Amino acid sequence: MTVSYDRLWKTLIDKKMNRTDLKKAAKISFNVLAKLGKNEFVSMESIYKICVTLNCRIEDIMEFVFD
Repeated sequence: MTVSYDRLWKTLIDKKMNRTDLKKAAKISFNVLAKLGKNEFVSMESIYKICVTLNCRIEDIMEFVFD
């Protein structure tokens, strides 16, 4: 099982934001942003910050992919 953040990137496009805007607004680190870009697991705290910043639900930014 892996994680996919493709929904996050689509949400950012819909909200006319880029990754740097998200990093600043959600107050997440560059390392978290890099992990998101590689579809790696990140902490629930980071996911929470992103959801609050984008005013969305967790399923709007990520999904689990079963191999």
